Amino acid sequence: MPFRLLILAAPCALAACSSADDMADALGTQQEAAATATAGAEAGGARETEEENEFYTFAYAWPRQVGAIPALARQLDQRAVQAKAELSQTTRAEKDEFANDGIEFRPHSYRMEWRVVADTPRFLSLSGDFATYSGGAHGMYGLESLVWDREAGAAVDGAAMFAGLDRALGRRLCDALNAERAQRRGAPVAPGSDDTFDQCPGTDEATVLVGSTNGRTFDRIGIWYGPYVAGAYAEGAYELDFPVHARVLAAVKPEYRSAFGSAR
Repeated sequence: MPFRLLILAAPCALAACSSADDMADALGTQQEAAATATAGAEAGGARETEEENEFYTFAYAWPRQVGAIPALARQLDQRAVQAKAELSQTTRAEKDEFANDGIEFRPHSYRMEWRVVADTPRFLSLSGDFATYSGGAHGMYGLESLVWDREAGAAVDGAAMFAGLDRALGRRLCDALNAERAQRRGAPVAPGSDDTFDQCPGTDEATVLVGSTNGRTFDRIGIWYGPYVAGAYAEGAYELDFPVHARVLAAVKPEYRSAFGSAR
């Protein structure tokens, strides 16, 4: 299995909630641990900040490669500010409401860690591994894709670099997913099953990551299905890895074609 299974039953440590570490082997990533913890973003460096109070725990991190691109760092910093403001507003209102109703308030949490998936001359491909908890039986987690285009000075989602990716992957996507399902469930998916969690979701329901084994072009792609998409919550996320081959190359949009190459 190319990725690590995630099961979040409660607020978890920032590093423990991440699936990005195991993407290195599968996608040829150039992962780096964040630099020494700081209170915020340092010019040209990594960021790792955490705040805990009676209402919430908030953590946000990115690697030095992000800090080296001021426009990208500003964009992610704006996201962090917005996420923290929403968390603060929600939890303070909820605590007051619960107090009036005599209900115990449980502090919430939001954690986001951006990691390098691939760093090529033109693009910086990142995965954003996040986890939230809002007082219920268990938390929620997910993965975002962000590919920074140094030439355009703008970000794009990995999925937006393709047109017709489902057709390009074909049966390989469903076959790989069903093989992983069978391993986790201890039984194969029943042919013709109408169970929601036996269906083959398209890449429009997944996070699409682009990786590189050579540091020059994207030659691997990761398809990440979050909880409740391809299986029950207890099954965890489904993380599949595929080489870039001729049909996948044909699905790359023209403006990004030069950034991709076939896997060797």
